[in-house]
Amino acid sequence: MDYALSAFAVLLFAAVIFLVEGAWLWWSNSHGGGARRIARRLHLMSRGENGADRITILKQRRYADAPWLDHLLRRLPRMAALDRLLLQSGLRWQVGRFLGGSALLLLAAVASPVLAGMPALAACLTVGAGAAAPYALLLQSRGARLRKVEQQLPELSDFLSRALRAGHSFANVLQMAGDEVPEPLGGEFRATYEEINFGVPMNEALQNLAARVPLTDLRYLVIAVLIQRESGGNLAELLGNVSRITRARLKLMAHVRVQSAEGRLSAWILSVLPLAVLAMMSVTNPGYVSVLWTDPVGVKMCWYAASGCVVGIVWMRKVVRIRI
Repeated sequence: MDYALSAFAVLLFAAVIFLVEGAWLWWSNSHGGGARRIARRLHLMSRGENGADRITILKQRRYADAPWLDHLLRRLPRMAALDRLLLQSGLRWQVGRFLGGSALLLLAAVASPVLAGMPALAACLTVGAGAAAPYALLLQSRGARLRKVEQQLPELSDFLSRALRAGHSFANVLQMAGDEVPEPLGGEFRATYEEINFGVPMNEALQNLAARVPLTDLRYLVIAVLIQRESGGNLAELLGNVSRITRARLKLMAHVRVQSAEGRLSAWILSVLPLAVLAMMSVTNPGYVSVLWTDPVGVKMCWYAASGCVVGIVWMRKVVRIRI
C-alpha cells in the first residue's frame, strides 16, 4: 500500500510539472515577445504594398547611414559598381562616406592652387591628383587584398581536399574553411557558408563568392565544385588538381615578375626623373626655371612635356605589365 501511494504521489507531482510547463509554453508561443514580433511582421506584410515595403528579410548593404541619402544614392548610376569595389577592397566604408571624402579632397585640391597662386599647369596637376587619389587608394587596397587572397588559394584548395577525404560534407568543409583559414579568404568562405545556412542555394552562394572575389584561380575552384555537383566525380581530386594549377601559375607569375623587374625599375626612374629635376632646379635656380610658367612659350612647352610624359608612362606600363 505504501508503494502504491508513493507511486501515485510521484505521478501526480510529474503531472503537475508537465501541466505547468505546457501552460508556460502555450503562453510563450501565443502571447510572448517572439509571437508578438511575428504577428506584427505578418500584420505589416498583410497591409499590402505600403506595408510590405517597410520590411524585408534580405540583407542589403547600405550606401549611407541616413535613409534619405541611401535612397538617393541607390537611384544614381554606377553606385552599385562603386559599392562592389568597396566590398572587394575590404575597406569598411560606405558609398556615401567614400563620396563625401572624395568631394572634400577635391574641394581642397581646387582651393589650394588659388590660395597658393600656382601656375596653370601645377593647378591642373593638383586638381587631377586630388580627384584621382581616393579612387587610386581604393584600387590599390583592392589589388593588395586580391593578391593576398590569391596567395592563400593553394593552401585553401589543399585544405578543402583533405577535409573531403576525411569524410566531411562540402557544407561542413565550407564552415571549417571559414573558421580555420586566416583573413581575408576565411571571411569570404564564412560569408558563403552563412548564405547557405540561411537558405541560399549552394550554386548561387558559390557564384556570389566568385563575384565578390574576381580571381581566375578562385573561379576555377568554383567551376570545379559546380561541375562536380552536376555530373559527379571525385571532388577531392579535382580540388587537388586546382591547387597544383594555382601553384604552377603563381610560380610562373613570380618568375615573370623577376624577369621584368629591371623594366619596371626603369619605368619608375623615367617617370619620376622629370619631376625630380624640375623640383631640384626650382630650388637651386628658380629664376631660370620660372620661365616655363611665366612665358607663354614656356607654358606651351610644359603642356607638351606633360602630355609626352603621360603617353610614355602609359606605354611603359603596357610594356612591363605581362598578364598570365
